[in-house]
Amino acid sequence: MTKKYAIGIDYGTESGRAVLVSLANGEEIADHVTTYRHGVIDEHLPETRVKLDYEWALQHPADYIEVLTQSIPVVLKKAQVDPQNVIGLGIDFTACTMLPIDEEGVPLSFNERWRNHPHGWVKLWKHHAAQDEANKLNQIAEKGAERFLKRYGGKISSEWMIAKIWQILDESPEIYQATDRFVEATDWVISQLTGNLVRNSCTAGYKSIWHKQDGYPSEAFFRSLDPRLEDLTKTKLRGEIVTLGTKAGGLTKEIARQIGLCEGTAVAVGNVDAHASVPAMGVVSPGKMVMTMGTSICHLVLGHEEKHIEGMCGVVEDGIIPGFYGYEAGQSAVGDIFAWYVDQAIPAYVKEAAEKDGMNVHSYLEDKASKYRPGETGLLALDWWNGNRSVLVDTELSGLLIGATVQTKPEEIYRTLIEATAFGTRKIVDAFHSNGVPVDELYVCGGLPQKNKLLLQIYADVTNRTIKVADSKQTPALGAAMFGAVAAGRMEGGFETIVEAAEQMARLKEETIEPIAANVEIYDQLYREYSTLHDYFGRGENNVMKRLKALRTNENARKGRFYVEN
Repeated sequence: MTKKYAIGIDYGTESGRAVLVSLANGEEIADHVTTYRHGVIDEHLPETRVKLDYEWALQHPADYIEVLTQSIPVVLKKAQVDPQNVIGLGIDFTACTMLPIDEEGVPLSFNERWRNHPHGWVKLWKHHAAQDEANKLNQIAEKGAERFLKRYGGKISSEWMIAKIWQILDESPEIYQATDRFVEATDWVISQLTGNLVRNSCTAGYKSIWHKQDGYPSEAFFRSLDPRLEDLTKTKLRGEIVTLGTKAGGLTKEIARQIGLCEGTAVAVGNVDAHASVPAMGVVSPGKMVMTMGTSICHLVLGHEEKHIEGMCGVVEDGIIPGFYGYEAGQSAVGDIFAWYVDQAIPAYVKEAAEKDGMNVHSYLEDKASKYRPGETGLLALDWWNGNRSVLVDTELSGLLIGATVQTKPEEIYRTLIEATAFGTRKIVDAFHSNGVPVDELYVCGGLPQKNKLLLQIYADVTNRTIKVADSKQTPALGAAMFGAVAAGRMEGGFETIVEAAEQMARLKEETIEPIAANVEIYDQLYREYSTLHDYFGRGENNVMKRLKALRTNENARKGRFYVEN
Protein backbone atom coordinates (compact mmCIF):
# COMPACT_ATOMS: atom_id res chain seq x y z
CA MET A 1 0.00 0.00 0.00
CA THR A 2 1.38 3.41 -0.99
CA LYS A 3 2.25 5.59 1.98
CA LYS A 4 0.38 8.88 2.21
CA TYR A 5 1.58 12.16 3.68
CA ALA A 6 0.38 15.64 4.59
CA ILE A 7 2.23 18.91 5.09
CA GLY A 8 1.61 21.25 8.00
CA ILE A 9 2.93 24.79 8.10
CA ASP A 10 3.21 26.60 11.42
CA TYR A 11 3.46 30.39 11.16
CA GLY A 12 5.01 31.73 14.35
CA THR A 13 6.09 35.16 15.52
CA GLU A 14 9.59 35.11 14.03
CA SER A 15 9.51 32.30 11.46
CA GLY A 16 7.46 29.70 9.64
CA ARG A 17 8.15 25.97 9.63
CA ALA A 18 6.94 23.25 7.30
CA VAL A 19 6.68 19.59 8.37
CA LEU A 20 6.04 16.57 6.18
CA VAL A 21 4.09 14.02 8.21
CA SER A 22 3.25 10.35 7.69
CA LEU A 23 -0.47 9.67 7.96
CA ALA A 24 0.27 6.16 9.24
CA ASN A 25 1.59 7.24 12.65
CA GLY A 26 2.20 11.00 12.74
CA GLU A 27 5.95 10.57 12.24
CA GLU A 28 7.63 13.78 11.11
CA ILE A 29 9.61 12.77 8.04
CA ALA A 30 11.23 16.13 7.33
CA ASP A 31 10.96 19.74 8.45
CA HIS A 32 12.39 23.11 7.53
CA VAL A 33 12.26 26.57 9.10
CA THR A 34 12.24 29.84 7.17
CA THR A 35 13.02 32.91 9.25
CA TYR A 36 10.93 35.91 8.26
CA ARG A 37 13.11 38.22 6.24
CA HIS A 38 11.60 41.31 7.91
CA GLY A 39 10.99 39.76 11.34
CA VAL A 40 8.74 41.66 13.74
CA ILE A 41 8.46 45.25 12.54
CA ASP A 42 8.30 47.35 15.69
CA GLU A 43 10.70 50.25 15.10
CA HIS A 44 10.65 51.36 11.43
CA LEU A 45 8.66 50.39 8.38
CA PRO A 46 10.84 48.37 5.96
CA GLU A 47 13.02 50.40 3.59
CA THR A 48 11.72 53.65 5.02
CA ARG A 49 12.50 55.99 7.88
CA VAL A 50 8.93 55.94 9.17
CA LYS A 51 9.24 55.43 12.92
CA LEU A 52 6.63 53.40 14.79
CA ASP A 53 5.17 54.32 18.16
CA TYR A 54 5.23 52.21 21.32
CA GLU A 55 3.12 49.03 21.39
CA TRP A 56 3.23 48.56 17.61
CA ALA A 57 4.06 45.16 16.08
CA LEU A 58 3.74 44.67 12.33
CA GLN A 59 4.82 42.11 9.74
CA HIS A 60 5.45 41.84 6.02
CA PRO A 61 2.96 39.57 4.17
CA ALA A 62 5.60 38.61 1.59
CA ASP A 63 7.44 36.77 4.36
CA TYR A 64 4.52 34.36 4.67
CA ILE A 65 4.68 33.42 0.98
CA GLU A 66 8.43 32.95 1.25
CA VAL A 67 7.86 30.29 3.91
CA LEU A 68 5.82 28.31 1.36
CA THR A 69 8.24 28.69 -1.54
CA GLN A 70 11.34 27.96 0.52
CA SER A 71 10.35 25.40 3.14
CA ILE A 72 8.00 23.10 1.22
CA PRO A 73 10.48 22.30 -1.59
CA VAL A 74 13.16 21.61 1.03
CA VAL A 75 11.07 19.08 2.98
CA LEU A 76 10.07 17.33 -0.24
CA LYS A 77 13.71 17.11 -1.29
CA LYS A 78 14.83 15.89 2.14
CA ALA A 79 12.18 13.19 2.29
CA GLN A 80 12.38 12.13 -1.38
CA VAL A 81 8.60 11.77 -1.36
CA ASP A 82 6.55 11.74 -4.55
CA PRO A 83 4.34 14.89 -4.46
CA GLN A 84 1.42 12.74 -5.68
CA ASN A 85 1.48 11.00 -2.31
CA VAL A 86 1.10 14.28 -0.41
CA ILE A 87 -2.68 14.40 -0.20
CA GLY A 88 -3.31 17.43 2.00
CA LEU A 89 -1.90 20.66 3.36
CA GLY A 90 -2.88 22.70 6.39
CA ILE A 91 -1.55 25.81 8.09
CA ASP A 92 -1.78 27.43 11.49
CA PHE A 93 -1.00 30.98 12.50
CA THR A 94 -0.55 33.33 15.41
CA ALA A 95 -3.79 35.24 15.98
CA CYS A 96 -5.17 37.77 15.81
CA THR A 97 -2.69 38.62 13.05
CA MET A 98 -4.68 40.68 10.57
CA LEU A 99 -4.26 42.77 7.45
CA PRO A 100 -6.26 45.01 5.11
CA ILE A 101 -6.64 43.82 1.50
CA ASP A 102 -8.10 45.38 -1.65
CA GLU A 103 -10.75 44.00 -4.02
CA GLU A 104 -8.18 41.70 -5.64
CA GLY A 105 -7.05 40.27 -2.31
CA VAL A 106 -3.77 42.20 -2.43
CA PRO A 107 -2.43 43.57 0.89
CA LEU A 108 -2.49 47.36 1.02
CA SER A 109 1.16 47.36 2.04
CA PHE A 110 2.00 46.08 -1.47
CA ASN A 111 0.43 49.22 -2.93
CA GLU A 112 2.88 52.06 -3.53
CA ARG A 113 0.27 54.52 -2.30
CA TRP A 114 0.06 52.88 1.14
CA ARG A 115 3.45 51.21 1.70
CA ASN A 116 4.73 54.14 3.81
CA HIS A 117 1.69 54.10 6.07
CA PRO A 118 1.86 51.79 9.13
CA HIS A 119 -1.87 51.04 9.07
CA GLY A 120 -1.54 49.43 5.64
CA TRP A 121 0.61 46.61 7.02
CA VAL A 122 -0.06 43.32 8.82
CA LYS A 123 -0.78 43.86 12.51
CA LEU A 124 0.83 41.02 14.44
CA TRP A 125 -0.99 39.38 17.36
CA LYS A 126 1.08 41.33 19.88
CA HIS A 127 0.27 44.73 18.39
CA HIS A 128 -1.17 46.46 21.48
CA ALA A 129 -1.61 49.99 20.19
CA ALA A 130 -5.39 49.56 19.92
CA GLN A 131 -5.84 49.51 23.71
CA ASP A 132 -7.80 52.79 23.74
CA GLU A 133 -10.28 51.32 21.28
CA ALA A 134 -10.50 48.09 23.28
CA ASN A 135 -11.21 50.06 26.45
CA LYS A 136 -14.01 52.02 24.78
CA LEU A 137 -15.46 48.87 23.21
CA ASN A 138 -15.58 47.11 26.58
CA GLN A 139 -17.17 50.10 28.31
CA ILE A 140 -19.89 50.42 25.67
CA ALA A 141 -20.53 46.67 25.58
CA GLU A 142 -20.78 46.49 29.37
CA LYS A 143 -23.08 49.50 29.54
CA GLY A 144 -25.29 47.98 26.85
CA ALA A 145 -25.29 44.57 28.58
CA GLU A 146 -24.13 42.92 25.36
CA ARG A 147 -24.53 39.14 25.67
CA PHE A 148 -21.32 38.37 23.81
CA LEU A 149 -19.11 39.98 26.45
CA LYS A 150 -19.44 37.10 28.92
CA ARG A 151 -18.24 34.65 26.27
CA TYR A 152 -14.91 36.48 26.36
CA GLY A 153 -14.45 36.63 30.10
CA GLY A 154 -15.87 40.14 30.33
CA LYS A 155 -13.37 41.93 28.08
CA ILE A 156 -12.40 42.09 24.42
CA SER A 157 -8.63 42.33 23.95
CA SER A 158 -6.71 45.00 22.06
CA GLU A 159 -4.95 42.09 20.33
CA TRP A 160 -8.16 41.13 18.51
CA MET A 161 -9.74 42.06 15.22
CA ILE A 162 -12.39 44.64 16.10
CA ALA A 163 -10.13 46.84 18.26
CA LYS A 164 -7.45 46.79 15.57
CA ILE A 165 -9.95 47.71 12.86
CA TRP A 166 -11.33 50.54 14.98
CA GLN A 167 -7.83 51.87 15.55
CA ILE A 168 -7.35 52.02 11.79
CA LEU A 169 -10.64 53.88 11.37
CA ASP A 170 -9.77 56.31 14.19
CA GLU A 171 -6.24 57.11 13.05
CA SER A 172 -6.33 56.49 9.27
CA PRO A 173 -9.85 56.65 7.84
CA GLU A 174 -8.31 56.73 4.36
CA ILE A 175 -6.84 53.25 4.93
CA TYR A 176 -10.18 52.04 6.26
CA GLN A 177 -11.94 53.32 3.16
CA ALA A 178 -9.36 51.78 0.83
CA THR A 179 -9.76 48.37 2.48
CA ASP A 180 -12.12 45.94 0.81
CA ARG A 181 -11.82 43.40 3.61
CA PHE A 182 -9.95 42.92 6.87
CA VAL A 183 -8.75 39.32 7.12
CA GLU A 184 -6.76 37.06 9.39
CA ALA A 185 -3.33 36.29 7.97
CA THR A 186 -4.12 32.57 8.13
CA ASP A 187 -7.15 33.08 5.86
CA TRP A 188 -5.16 35.30 3.50
CA VAL A 189 -2.41 32.70 3.07
CA ILE A 190 -5.03 30.03 2.35
CA SER A 191 -6.47 32.34 -0.33
CA GLN A 192 -3.03 32.58 -1.93
CA LEU A 193 -2.81 28.78 -2.02
CA THR A 194 -6.31 28.10 -3.36
CA GLY A 195 -7.61 31.30 -4.92
CA ASN A 196 -10.51 31.08 -2.48
CA LEU A 197 -10.91 33.40 0.51
CA VAL A 198 -12.94 31.81 3.32
CA ARG A 199 -12.92 32.61 7.02
CA ASN A 200 -12.32 29.84 9.52
CA SER A 201 -14.59 29.41 12.55
CA CYS A 202 -11.65 29.38 14.97
CA THR A 203 -10.30 32.89 14.36
CA ALA A 204 -13.77 34.26 13.63
CA GLY A 205 -15.04 32.95 16.95
CA TYR A 206 -12.10 33.76 19.21
CA LYS A 207 -10.82 36.95 17.62
CA SER A 208 -13.72 38.60 15.75
CA ILE A 209 -16.64 38.19 18.21
CA TRP A 210 -18.49 35.77 15.89
CA HIS A 211 -20.82 33.14 17.34
CA LYS A 212 -22.06 30.01 15.58
CA GLN A 213 -25.67 30.62 16.63
CA ASP A 214 -25.83 34.41 16.89
CA GLY A 215 -23.32 35.56 14.27
CA TYR A 216 -21.55 38.88 14.86
CA PRO A 217 -22.79 41.52 17.32
CA SER A 218 -25.63 43.64 15.99
CA GLU A 219 -25.32 46.62 13.67
CA ALA A 220 -26.72 48.71 16.51
CA PHE A 221 -23.76 47.75 18.68
CA PHE A 222 -21.24 48.67 16.00
CA ARG A 223 -23.11 51.93 15.43
CA SER A 224 -22.80 52.66 19.14
CA LEU A 225 -19.02 52.30 18.81
CA ASP A 226 -18.81 54.55 15.78
CA PRO A 227 -21.50 55.24 13.13
CA ARG A 228 -18.91 54.49 10.44
CA LEU A 229 -18.67 50.90 11.73
CA GLU A 230 -22.37 50.13 11.41
CA ASP A 231 -22.06 47.94 8.32
CA LEU A 232 -18.61 46.52 9.14
CA THR A 233 -19.62 42.86 9.31
CA LYS A 234 -21.66 43.02 6.08
CA THR A 235 -18.88 44.71 4.17
CA LYS A 236 -15.31 44.54 5.41
CA LEU A 237 -15.79 41.36 7.48
CA ARG A 238 -17.99 39.64 4.91
CA GLY A 239 -17.26 36.10 3.78
CA GLU A 240 -18.27 32.51 4.43
CA ILE A 241 -17.25 31.15 7.85
CA VAL A 242 -16.55 27.41 7.86
CA THR A 243 -15.61 24.72 10.39
CA LEU A 244 -12.04 23.56 10.97
CA GLY A 245 -11.08 20.65 8.73
CA THR A 246 -13.20 21.96 5.86
CA LYS A 247 -11.50 21.89 2.48
CA ALA A 248 -10.91 25.48 1.38
CA GLY A 249 -10.00 24.31 -2.12
CA GLY A 250 -7.13 22.79 -4.03
CA LEU A 251 -3.71 24.22 -4.81
CA THR A 252 -3.77 26.50 -7.84
CA LYS A 253 -1.58 25.60 -10.79
CA GLU A 254 0.73 28.56 -10.18
CA ILE A 255 1.38 28.01 -6.48
CA ALA A 256 1.68 24.23 -6.98
CA ARG A 257 4.46 24.89 -9.49
CA GLN A 258 6.26 27.21 -7.06
CA ILE A 259 6.19 24.86 -4.08
CA GLY A 260 6.58 21.51 -5.83
CA LEU A 261 3.21 19.94 -5.01
CA CYS A 262 0.44 18.77 -7.34
CA GLU A 263 -2.26 21.08 -8.60
CA GLY A 264 -5.52 20.42 -6.78
CA THR A 265 -3.93 19.05 -3.59
CA ALA A 266 -6.48 19.53 -0.78
CA VAL A 267 -5.94 22.57 1.46
CA ALA A 268 -7.72 22.89 4.81
CA VAL A 269 -9.11 26.21 5.99
CA GLY A 270 -6.78 28.22 8.21
CA ASN A 271 -6.27 27.54 11.90
CA VAL A 272 -4.62 29.05 14.98
CA ASP A 273 -1.24 27.70 16.10
CA ALA A 274 -2.18 26.74 19.65
CA HIS A 275 -5.55 25.31 18.67
CA ALA A 276 -4.01 23.01 16.06
CA SER A 277 -1.83 21.54 18.82
CA VAL A 278 -4.78 20.09 20.73
CA PRO A 279 -5.57 17.11 18.46
CA ALA A 280 -1.84 16.71 17.73
CA MET A 281 -1.44 15.79 21.41
CA GLY A 282 -4.38 13.40 21.32
CA VAL A 283 -6.63 15.66 23.38
CA VAL A 284 -10.16 15.16 22.09
CA SER A 285 -12.10 15.17 25.39
CA PRO A 286 -12.66 17.52 28.37
CA GLY A 287 -10.58 17.77 31.56
CA LYS A 288 -7.22 18.23 29.84
CA MET A 289 -5.59 21.63 29.38
CA VAL A 290 -3.22 21.98 26.44
CA MET A 291 -0.58 24.67 26.85
CA THR A 292 1.48 25.79 23.86
CA MET A 293 4.56 27.29 25.45
CA GLY A 294 6.79 29.65 23.54
CA THR A 295 7.11 33.42 23.44
CA SER A 296 3.66 33.37 25.05
CA ILE A 297 1.36 30.62 26.33
CA CYS A 298 -2.06 29.72 25.03
CA HIS A 299 -4.22 27.58 27.34
CA LEU A 300 -6.93 25.44 25.73
CA VAL A 301 -9.64 23.21 27.22
CA LEU A 302 -12.61 21.34 25.75
CA GLY A 303 -16.09 21.28 27.26
CA HIS A 304 -19.58 19.95 26.57
CA GLU A 305 -21.39 23.21 27.32
CA GLU A 306 -20.85 26.96 27.25
CA LYS A 307 -19.78 28.44 30.58
CA HIS A 308 -18.53 31.94 31.32
CA ILE A 309 -15.10 32.24 32.95
CA GLU A 310 -13.41 35.47 34.04
CA GLY A 311 -10.65 36.51 31.69
CA MET A 312 -10.96 33.70 29.21
CA CYS A 313 -10.16 34.68 25.65
CA GLY A 314 -13.33 33.03 24.46
CA VAL A 315 -15.55 29.99 24.37
CA VAL A 316 -16.38 28.94 20.82
CA GLU A 317 -18.55 26.09 19.61
CA ASP A 318 -16.47 23.91 17.24
CA GLY A 319 -13.61 26.33 17.86
CA ILE A 320 -10.96 23.66 18.46
CA ILE A 321 -12.54 20.24 17.87
CA PRO A 322 -15.88 20.04 16.04
CA GLY A 323 -18.57 18.83 18.42
CA PHE A 324 -17.08 20.50 21.52
CA TYR A 325 -16.99 23.95 23.03
CA GLY A 326 -13.40 25.14 22.98
CA TYR A 327 -12.13 27.42 25.74
CA GLU A 328 -9.06 29.63 25.36
CA ALA A 329 -7.02 31.70 27.80
CA GLY A 330 -3.44 32.87 27.67
CA GLN A 331 -0.38 34.69 28.89
CA SER A 332 0.99 37.31 26.51
CA ALA A 333 4.64 36.91 27.54
CA VAL A 334 6.54 33.87 28.83
CA GLY A 335 9.53 32.97 26.68
CA ASP A 336 9.63 36.66 25.74
CA ILE A 337 10.29 37.50 29.41
CA PHE A 338 13.19 35.08 29.68
CA ALA A 339 14.58 36.37 26.38
CA TRP A 340 14.28 39.99 27.56
CA TYR A 341 16.19 39.16 30.73
CA VAL A 342 18.99 37.37 28.89
CA ASP A 343 19.23 39.96 26.12
CA GLN A 344 18.89 43.13 28.19
CA ALA A 345 19.74 42.49 31.83
CA ILE A 346 22.35 39.74 32.19
CA PRO A 347 25.85 40.85 33.29
CA ALA A 348 28.79 40.09 31.03
CA TYR A 349 30.34 37.58 33.45
CA VAL A 350 27.33 35.27 33.07
CA LYS A 351 27.66 35.24 29.28
CA GLU A 352 31.40 34.58 29.59
CA ALA A 353 30.84 31.74 32.07
CA ALA A 354 28.20 30.15 29.85
CA GLU A 355 30.50 30.34 26.84
CA LYS A 356 33.35 28.82 28.84
CA ASP A 357 31.10 25.89 29.84
CA GLY A 358 29.95 25.42 26.24
CA MET A 359 26.33 26.36 27.05
CA ASN A 360 23.92 29.00 25.87
CA VAL A 361 22.95 31.55 28.51
CA HIS A 362 19.45 30.13 29.05
CA SER A 363 20.79 26.64 29.73
CA TYR A 364 23.47 28.03 32.01
CA LEU A 365 20.95 30.01 34.06
CA GLU A 366 18.53 27.07 34.19
CA ASP A 367 21.30 24.87 35.58
CA LYS A 368 22.25 27.44 38.22
CA ALA A 369 18.61 28.18 39.09
CA SER A 370 17.78 24.49 39.54
CA LYS A 371 20.08 24.40 42.61
CA TYR A 372 17.61 26.56 44.56
CA ARG A 373 14.62 25.25 46.49
CA PRO A 374 11.21 26.94 46.20
CA GLY A 375 11.21 30.15 48.27
CA GLU A 376 14.99 30.18 48.70
CA THR A 377 15.58 33.23 46.48
CA GLY A 378 13.37 35.51 48.58
CA LEU A 379 12.02 36.96 45.33
CA LEU A 380 8.61 37.23 43.73
CA ALA A 381 7.54 38.68 40.37
CA LEU A 382 4.45 39.58 38.39
CA ASP A 383 4.65 38.19 34.84
CA TRP A 384 3.22 41.18 32.97
CA TRP A 385 6.20 42.25 30.85
CA ASN A 386 3.86 42.32 27.83
CA GLY A 387 0.63 43.04 29.68
CA ASN A 388 -1.89 40.51 30.98
CA ARG A 389 -4.07 38.45 28.66
CA SER A 390 -5.83 36.31 31.29
CA VAL A 391 -7.49 36.73 33.68
CA LEU A 392 -7.24 40.53 33.83
CA VAL A 393 -7.20 41.18 30.07
CA ASP A 394 -5.19 44.38 30.36
CA THR A 395 -2.25 45.17 28.09
CA GLU A 396 -1.48 48.35 30.08
CA LEU A 397 -0.07 46.35 32.98
CA SER A 398 3.68 45.81 33.26
CA GLY A 399 6.21 43.62 35.04
CA LEU A 400 7.25 43.69 38.70
CA LEU A 401 10.14 42.14 40.66
CA ILE A 402 10.06 42.37 44.45
CA GLY A 403 12.46 41.21 47.15
CA ALA A 404 15.75 41.99 45.38
CA THR A 405 18.81 42.90 47.46
CA VAL A 406 22.47 43.63 46.70
CA GLN A 407 23.08 39.89 47.18
CA THR A 408 20.57 38.84 44.51
CA LYS A 409 22.14 36.75 41.74
CA PRO A 410 21.09 36.58 38.06
CA GLU A 411 20.06 32.93 38.30
CA GLU A 412 17.77 33.78 41.23
CA ILE A 413 15.97 36.35 39.11
CA TYR A 414 15.78 33.88 36.22
CA ARG A 415 14.14 31.27 38.45
CA THR A 416 11.76 33.88 39.86
CA LEU A 417 10.63 34.87 36.36
CA ILE A 418 9.88 31.22 35.58
CA GLU A 419 7.92 30.93 38.83
CA ALA A 420 5.97 34.10 38.00
CA THR A 421 4.82 32.68 34.67
CA ALA A 422 3.80 29.46 36.46
CA PHE A 423 1.73 31.49 38.95
CA GLY A 424 0.08 33.22 36.00
CA THR A 425 -0.85 29.83 34.57
CA ARG A 426 -2.25 28.75 37.94
CA LYS A 427 -4.53 31.82 37.93
CA ILE A 428 -5.94 30.58 34.64
CA VAL A 429 -6.24 26.93 35.75
CA ASP A 430 -8.01 27.95 38.97
CA ALA A 431 -10.43 30.21 37.07
CA PHE A 432 -11.53 27.34 34.82
CA HIS A 433 -11.55 24.60 37.43
CA SER A 434 -13.53 26.58 40.00
CA ASN A 435 -16.17 27.56 37.44
CA GLY A 436 -17.18 24.13 36.24
CA VAL A 437 -14.66 23.55 33.45
CA PRO A 438 -12.43 20.81 34.89
CA VAL A 439 -8.67 20.89 34.46
CA ASP A 440 -7.29 17.62 35.82
CA GLU A 441 -3.98 17.41 33.99
CA LEU A 442 -1.77 19.53 31.76
CA TYR A 443 -0.41 18.79 28.29
CA VAL A 444 2.45 20.96 27.06
CA CYS A 445 4.11 21.55 23.72
CA GLY A 446 6.23 24.17 22.02
CA GLY A 447 9.83 25.29 22.24
CA LEU A 448 10.08 25.86 25.99
CA PRO A 449 9.15 22.34 27.21
CA GLN A 450 11.73 20.85 24.86
CA LYS A 451 14.50 23.01 26.33
CA ASN A 452 13.77 23.66 29.99
CA LYS A 453 13.17 20.79 32.46
CA LEU A 454 13.24 23.14 35.43
CA LEU A 455 10.33 25.09 33.97
CA LEU A 456 8.20 21.95 33.65
CA GLN A 457 8.85 20.88 37.24
CA ILE A 458 8.02 24.35 38.54
CA TYR A 459 4.74 24.38 36.57
CA ALA A 460 3.82 20.93 37.91
CA ASP A 461 4.58 22.03 41.48
CA VAL A 462 2.80 25.39 41.26
CA THR A 463 -0.36 23.94 39.68
CA ASN A 464 -0.17 20.60 41.57
CA ARG A 465 -0.96 18.72 38.38
CA THR A 466 0.67 16.04 36.28
CA ILE A 467 2.20 17.31 33.04
CA LYS A 468 2.39 15.31 29.81
CA VAL A 469 4.73 16.45 27.05
CA ALA A 470 4.34 16.38 23.28
CA ASP A 471 6.68 14.01 21.47
CA SER A 472 6.60 16.24 18.42
CA LYS A 473 8.95 19.21 18.29
CA GLN A 474 6.58 20.89 15.82
CA THR A 475 3.22 20.13 17.42
CA PRO A 476 1.16 22.93 15.80
CA ALA A 477 2.49 21.95 12.36
CA LEU A 478 1.61 18.30 13.05
CA GLY A 479 -1.92 19.39 13.95
CA ALA A 480 -2.15 21.53 10.83
CA ALA A 481 -1.08 18.54 8.74
CA MET A 482 -3.76 16.44 10.43
CA PHE A 483 -6.42 18.95 9.44
CA GLY A 484 -4.98 18.87 5.90
CA ALA A 485 -5.52 15.10 5.89
CA VAL A 486 -9.11 15.63 7.07
CA ALA A 487 -9.64 18.14 4.24
CA ALA A 488 -8.45 15.47 1.78
CA GLY A 489 -10.88 12.91 3.16
CA ARG A 490 -10.83 9.14 3.45
CA MET A 491 -11.25 8.52 -0.28
CA GLU A 492 -7.86 10.14 -0.87
CA GLY A 493 -6.19 8.27 1.98
CA GLY A 494 -6.94 10.83 4.70
CA PHE A 495 -9.49 10.93 7.50
CA GLU A 496 -13.16 11.72 7.93
CA THR A 497 -12.76 13.58 11.24
CA ILE A 498 -9.99 15.16 13.29
CA VAL A 499 -10.79 12.74 16.13
CA GLU A 500 -10.03 9.85 13.76
CA ALA A 501 -6.80 11.57 12.70
CA ALA A 502 -5.79 12.11 16.34
CA GLU A 503 -6.24 8.42 17.14
CA GLN A 504 -3.80 7.56 14.36
CA MET A 505 -1.29 10.39 14.43
CA ALA A 506 -1.12 12.09 17.85
CA ARG A 507 2.14 11.63 19.76
CA LEU A 508 3.15 12.04 23.43
CA LYS A 509 6.34 11.24 25.31
CA GLU A 510 6.12 8.35 27.76
CA GLU A 511 7.70 10.41 30.54
CA THR A 512 5.41 12.56 32.68
CA ILE A 513 6.25 15.29 35.20
CA GLU A 514 4.69 14.77 38.62
CA PRO A 515 4.32 17.49 41.29
CA ILE A 516 6.60 17.18 44.32
CA ALA A 517 4.49 17.43 47.50
CA ALA A 518 7.03 19.45 49.51
CA ASN A 519 7.37 21.96 46.68
CA VAL A 520 3.60 22.22 46.24
CA GLU A 521 3.24 23.29 49.87
CA ILE A 522 5.80 26.10 49.60
CA TYR A 523 4.48 27.29 46.27
CA ASP A 524 0.99 27.51 47.76
CA GLN A 525 2.39 30.07 50.22
CA LEU A 526 4.15 32.02 47.47
CA TYR A 527 1.05 31.90 45.31
CA ARG A 528 -0.96 33.61 48.03
CA GLU A 529 1.60 36.44 48.01
CA TYR A 530 1.50 36.53 44.20
CA SER A 531 -2.30 36.79 44.33
CA THR A 532 -2.12 39.75 46.72
CA LEU A 533 0.22 41.61 44.37
CA HIS A 534 -1.83 40.48 41.35
CA ASP A 535 -5.01 42.06 42.70
CA TYR A 536 -3.33 45.14 44.19
CA PHE A 537 -1.67 46.19 40.94
CA GLY A 538 -4.07 44.53 38.51
CA ARG A 539 -7.56 45.30 39.79
CA GLY A 540 -7.36 49.04 40.28
CA GLU A 541 -6.19 49.56 43.85
CA ASN A 542 -2.89 50.99 42.62
CA ASN A 543 -2.70 51.90 38.93
CA VAL A 544 0.94 52.99 39.08
CA MET A 545 1.82 50.79 36.10
CA LYS A 546 -0.71 52.58 33.92
CA ARG A 547 0.39 56.01 35.16
CA LEU A 548 3.99 55.25 34.28
CA LYS A 549 2.98 54.13 30.79
CA ALA A 550 0.87 57.26 30.37
CA LEU A 551 3.85 59.47 31.23
CA ARG A 552 5.97 57.65 28.66
CA THR A 553 3.25 57.89 26.03
CA ASN A 554 2.71 61.61 26.66
CA GLU A 555 6.40 62.32 26.23
CA ASN A 556 6.50 60.34 22.99
CA ALA A 557 3.34 62.06 21.72
CA ARG A 558 5.25 65.31 21.39
CA LYS A 559 6.95 63.78 18.35
CA GLY A 560 3.69 62.62 16.79
CA ARG A 561 2.41 59.07 16.50
CA PHE A 562 4.47 58.38 13.38
CA TYR A 563 7.35 60.49 12.24
CA VAL A 564 10.32 60.33 9.91
CA GLU A 565 13.62 60.40 11.78
CA ASN A 566 16.22 62.94 10.76
